[in-house]
Amino acid sequence: MTDHDARPHAGRPRRADARRNRERLVEQARIAFAESGPDASLDEIARRAGVASGTLYRHFPTRPDLVEAVLGERIAELAGLGRELLTAGDEYGALSAWLRAALLHALTYRGLPATVMNAALDREDDPVSAWHAELFEVGAALLARARRSGAVVADADAADVLKMVGAIALAAQGTPDGRAQAERLLALLVNGLRHRDTPG
Repeated sequence: MTDHDARPHAGRPRRADARRNRERLVEQARIAFAESGPDASLDEIARRAGVASGTLYRHFPTRPDLVEAVLGERIAELAGLGRELLTAGDEYGALSAWLRAALLHALTYRGLPATVMNAALDREDDPVSAWHAELFEVGAALLARARRSGAVVADADAADVLKMVGAIALAAQGTPDGRAQAERLLALLVNGLRHRDTPG
């Protein structure tokens, strides 16, 4: 084997290490942002991921870059869940499950979208708008499916429902029993959506 043949193979472990480092940083950032919000210590995130701070900054030069990576991953998971639920047999249950997941996401990662939005003011590609559009599309599809089945009231509007989920998350922030309160309010919302002739 020549040196030319060996060089690409020698580079692969480094690329794999870099990928693993990035994955660990995003995972630890997800935890830290959930615990402490968008101002969580980046040095602490690097320490938890087992890498030097310089490694973090090579992958994510700014705080919004790291926040965007975390949120982009979470939005993809939430959208993926919604698409899976579009094939569930219980249309009302599928809608309720996804709305609850969306609410818990909003409660857990409060303040992070604003961090990315502020950093994106001078960018043409605003990721927050794209995330909102993707989640609205999934939520609207779940609601439309539940409407067609007769599981929810015919005049339920996707924009109204998703705005109410966001309002519930906002109202529950900073309260002693925020998550429990949010769950109660969401139960009122989804029960109000249920068609009166739907069993259960």
